[in-house]
Amino acid sequence: MSAPSAPLPSDAIPAEERGKKLAAVVYVLFLGSVLTVVTAPVGVLLAHLRRRHAADWVASHLQFQIRTFWLGIAGAVLCLLAWQLLGWLRLPAWAPWALGYGFFTACLIWMVGRCGVGINRLMRGLSIEAPKSLWLGGASVSLRD
Repeated sequence: MSAPSAPLPSDAIPAEERGKKLAAVVYVLFLGSVLTVVTAPVGVLLAHLRRRHAADWVASHLQFQIRTFWLGIAGAVLCLLAWQLLGWLRLPAWAPWALGYGFFTACLIWMVGRCGVGINRLMRGLSIEAPKSLWLGGASVSLRD
C-alpha cells in the first residue's frame, strides 16, 4: 500500500489566483530594470512562458507586461535612430543629448506608471482593462485619496 501523495504546489493554488505571484514578480523585475537593465528581459521571458497557464484576469497583467517591454524596446530603437539622425545633421552637440535624456526620462516615467497601475490592480484582484493599450491599460489615474 502506498502512502498518500502530497498535493502538488499548483494544486494548492486556487484556479482564479494562478499566476498572481508571478505577475507581481514580473512587475518587480521591470521596476528593478531601472537600476539593472537585465531584469526586464528576464521578466518578459517569464511572462511569455507562463501567460497561458495563468487565470484569465492575471493573463491580462502578463499581456500588459509583455506589451510594456516590447513597446519600450521599439521606442528605444526609434529614439536611437533619431539620435543618430540628429548627429548626422551636424546639429549642436546638445540637441542629440537633450533628445536622449528627454526620451530616457519619459520612458522611465511611462514604465514606472504602467507598473504602478498594474501592481495596484493586481493587488486589488482586478484585471487590466486594455492590456494592449499604449498608455495605462485603460485605467484612470487621479492624485486624490
